[in-house]
Amino acid sequence: MKVFRIPISISTPHTYISTAPFLPSKSPLSTTFSTYFTKSIRVQSGKLLSWPEPPLEWTGHKSDVNSICYSPNGYYIASGSDDKTIRIWDAETGDVVGKPLEGHTGWVWSVAYSPEGRYIISGSYDKTIRIWNAETGSAVGKPLEGHTDWVRSVAYSPDGQYIISGSSDKTIRIWNAKTRSAVGKPLEGHTGTVYSVAYSPDGQYIISGSSDNTIRIWNAETGSAVGKPLEGHTGAVYSVAYSPDGQYIISGSYDKTIRIWNAETGSAVGKPLEGHTDWVRSVAYSPDGQYIISGSKDKTIRIWNAETGSAVGKPLEGHTRWVHSVAYSPDGQYITSGSSDNTIRVWNAETGSAVGKPLEGQADWVCSVAYSPDGQYIISGSEDKTIRIWNAETGSAVGKPLEGHTGQVCSVAYSPDGQFIISGSSDKTIRIWNAETGSAVGKPLEGHTDWVRSVAYSPDGQYIISGSEDNTIRIWNAWTGSVVGEPLEGHNRPVAPVAHSPDAGHTISGFSDVAIHLCDPSPQIPSRFTSYIKAKRPDQEGWVRDPDGGLLYWVPHDYHAGLHSPALLTIPLTSPVRSVSLHFDEFAFEKSWTQISSTARP
Repeated sequence: MKVFRIPISISTPHTYISTAPFLPSKSPLSTTFSTYFTKSIRVQSGKLLSWPEPPLEWTGHKSDVNSICYSPNGYYIASGSDDKTIRIWDAETGDVVGKPLEGHTGWVWSVAYSPEGRYIISGSYDKTIRIWNAETGSAVGKPLEGHTDWVRSVAYSPDGQYIISGSSDKTIRIWNAKTRSAVGKPLEGHTGTVYSVAYSPDGQYIISGSSDNTIRIWNAETGSAVGKPLEGHTGAVYSVAYSPDGQYIISGSYDKTIRIWNAETGSAVGKPLEGHTDWVRSVAYSPDGQYIISGSKDKTIRIWNAETGSAVGKPLEGHTRWVHSVAYSPDGQYITSGSSDNTIRVWNAETGSAVGKPLEGQADWVCSVAYSPDGQYIISGSEDKTIRIWNAETGSAVGKPLEGHTGQVCSVAYSPDGQFIISGSSDKTIRIWNAETGSAVGKPLEGHTDWVRSVAYSPDGQYIISGSEDNTIRIWNAWTGSVVGEPLEGHNRPVAPVAHSPDAGHTISGFSDVAIHLCDPSPQIPSRFTSYIKAKRPDQEGWVRDPDGGLLYWVPHDYHAGLHSPALLTIPLTSPVRSVSLHFDEFAFEKSWTQISSTARP
């Protein structure tokens, strides 16, 4: 039920209104309760069989990902990049949440959440620290200025009252998180760049790692150094962290090793942890303190037994460049890593395996994918000019590629009965394929004078519609392949997504001129929805609201890519996922929500 945490936590009735309709077909809850919710929204087509695993890698940043961190509740991941932005990701789905946080004028080196999760802080090459509202993504106040060189590391105190920052100016600074003013003088002592800073779990101490090869401990209240520097590394110390109980400190270094230190005495504990073949860029403890993880310039992540110092399993491999940052999820079940390959990856902390599995086989970019009506197959269209069919459960390719187009395949779709596949291409044609044999059916449908960007079947399977960069929509007889009537003209820019209404009475189209062309709404739509006919998508959190801002229903993120216009009921989109069709003909909404379920109970 983690997927539905937002609607359930905000409004208890949405346990029934928004959870029941969108449960995957194979979910035990769905099979048990589906027959009892007779007046809920119906997902007529495009319903998930099971929740998809997060993607193998999360892409979005345009340059190196230098820092990542989990929100305290584990729901989100924040990342900072050389592209000067911070991004927020849904930790479960891998979806980007909102727009990038922009404001820094230089690389973002470090990010951290406040203890209660309300704020995110970031440190940058532009010598400043910025505070952001984690929910809205907006900047909070002005940047914190004072450092005279790059800000390499930032962290919150455990109580959230203070922020610390380490810089290439060789100092650590403490800031009041509320007033955003500097507290006392800079902490001075290091003779090189301060790469990493962290608070002890009780907030009494601060530790710092530097290019002078040492770790220093500071009294958080007075700012004075505690004892002598911790010496032992033969290269710059890039990362430091406390164990959850505060008894130990770990450090990762340019010398390719991780060291464990007694936090009270400053003495080294055991021998260095060796195994990486290049710099150790980041280290972290598991929430229970039993394991240590490290990320390296050697492109791998390693897991270590914190007590014995021995390596646990094999290195986690997958990144194609340096691993800059590693972190455990708050529950300790997952590890995340950020890399110079511009991606974030998620790993199972117990098995070390990557979470999610890509479907490999296309020789170029995959431009469009869609599910078969029964959910058993997935089809994909690619720049390699082919269509492929995949087993949705195993991820294995089914048969040979469907070949015939002479240009990239921009859009693919199944017929409602699953017997045929249609494809639209940059070669200006639409092709029909036998879904079982993969053979072409008849000749290509010709008529468009530019790329065919989108294709879709009518709900009864009798017609095919296509949208093109020639600014027109065309309707075709699905059986004869002949054009039906004149092209639909009116757009002044290329037509991207197209769709039929559920009753096949209307055609809608979306495109880069941002208008929506449609006819009268279906009489089945409840009257309160009629003002929402031009609505495009749920809001950032997934809510569809009434004119007064009230919560009508919530849509899980895994359905969003297939939603084009919820109020139009038919929501196909020939891009990342299947076409989704919602029906509201018996939807008991707002004050009548208690009528959703029948009186009988399992």
